Amino acid sequence: MTSIRPTPEQEAALAAFRTGDHLVLQAGAGSGKTSTLRAMARSDRRPGMYIAFNKATATEAKRSFPPTTIPTTAHSLAWRAVGHRYQARLNGPRISSAKLAAILGISTRSTRIGSRDLTASALCYTAQQTVLGYCHSADADITAAHVPQLRGVDNQAGHDKLTDLVLPYAVAMWTDLKRTDEGRIPFKHDHYLKMWALGEPTLRGNFLLLDEAQDTNPVLEKVFTAQRGHAQLVMVGDSAQAIYGWRGARDVMSRFDAPARTLSQSFRFGAAVAVEANRWLAIAGQPLRITGAPHITSTVTTPASGAPTTSTVIHPQAILCRTNGGAMTEILGQLRSGRRVALVGDGKALQDLALAARDLQNGRRSTHYELMLFSSWGEVQDYAQYDPTGRDLQPFVDVIDEHGVDIVLATLAQLCREHDAEVTVSTIHKSKGREWTAVRIADDFPEPEDPEHTDINGTPLPAPIDPGEARLAYVAVTRAQHHLDLGGLSWINRHPDGNPVAA
Repeated sequence: MTSIRPTPEQEAALAAFRTGDHLVLQAGAGSGKTSTLRAMARSDRRPGMYIAFNKATATEAKRSFPPTTIPTTAHSLAWRAVGHRYQARLNGPRISSAKLAAILGISTRSTRIGSRDLTASALCYTAQQTVLGYCHSADADITAAHVPQLRGVDNQAGHDKLTDLVLPYAVAMWTDLKRTDEGRIPFKHDHYLKMWALGEPTLRGNFLLLDEAQDTNPVLEKVFTAQRGHAQLVMVGDSAQAIYGWRGARDVMSRFDAPARTLSQSFRFGAAVAVEANRWLAIAGQPLRITGAPHITSTVTTPASGAPTTSTVIHPQAILCRTNGGAMTEILGQLRSGRRVALVGDGKALQDLALAARDLQNGRRSTHYELMLFSSWGEVQDYAQYDPTGRDLQPFVDVIDEHGVDIVLATLAQLCREHDAEVTVSTIHKSKGREWTAVRIADDFPEPEDPEHTDINGTPLPAPIDPGEARLAYVAVTRAQHHLDLGGLSWINRHPDGNPVAA
């Protein structure tokens, strides 16, 4: 912002910061959030701290923020205070779920919960996830609230039985994890973060800038807000991009008691993409509306009627998917077309799912967290097709059934690095913070349907769009700079909630 004139909204945010009051800054997609935070830091010569969402962002900030402001992450702070004591345990060997179950004294006999058999390995994994849920929370003790829901255990009675089984093992795990030596449970970074937070640390700095606040776990929220008495707190992010609720994150910005300012002028895309973004913001119930950059020309297209979404005139630079199965479908299609393909991330999640499918097809139980409660591949197929909670697995099941595990694994081996690729495939969650010139939305964004209400032909009528799904769509469409192919989201044009006038 030293070389580019600030927008009136950025000037207003800077003026609010200079008052010394706490501040919430809602920053829409591509609206110059980082440059605004940098200007805040440069405007105050007092010591400050910028808490970034990940290490890469903090490292980049060190090159541009003033020396009086320390860019860091919550894990870096926790490592220096507590985590370094556990370095030997972090570098410990891998332990199989079966061996870990034996360490905890979990019986090797499977436990029946409803229609599912819970193996010792699955019970052990659930105890680990319970500890992780506790680590993400602001709670002082492990309770039933931290026991995760498992696929296939969909009723309260089953979950209560699971909770009774898991809690004692989770408590035993946490007792082991607190040992700096001779501990036997695998130690992770979130474990020392929780220990640090339980110590009620004081963060140094006259002002603290918390980035990506909409995806903050309660454990960090509690640490951050506890600094209110001695430091000026600035929460910055985009509530409409809160898409990590499934892993414990929550939008802390909406509950933080402080004046609010907004950045709505996007520098990433032009008016056409902004209109599409605003449609999804309206559906998500978000007050923010974005203005496109006047110097950028952008277009939004939809597939021709009856044509598959892959038949686009403009080759996309990126294809964004809702699920891992959808990503696999796109990778296969692009490789068949002779294009060099990259996947955001290392592809391990897809590989692990494929290997889990192979185990089930060969009559072996899988330890994969998505499939560990199923005793056969047929159970997974039925679950994906007939159970509403398994609908997101359908693209993956279709890929395995059509191509087979061996082809899926061979396909993943053909992926290249992004800078060598002609097209990049990504899930929406992995695409956050990214942008591409031309983006196509993949087919695995199903139109919500109400099976209990049908038209005269028996076709389910459209159901209301879940706000969480609308936020995912908002993140997806705002990754595009110049061209957006709505692709798998094109159904919004005929959906009752999709009237552009409402946006």
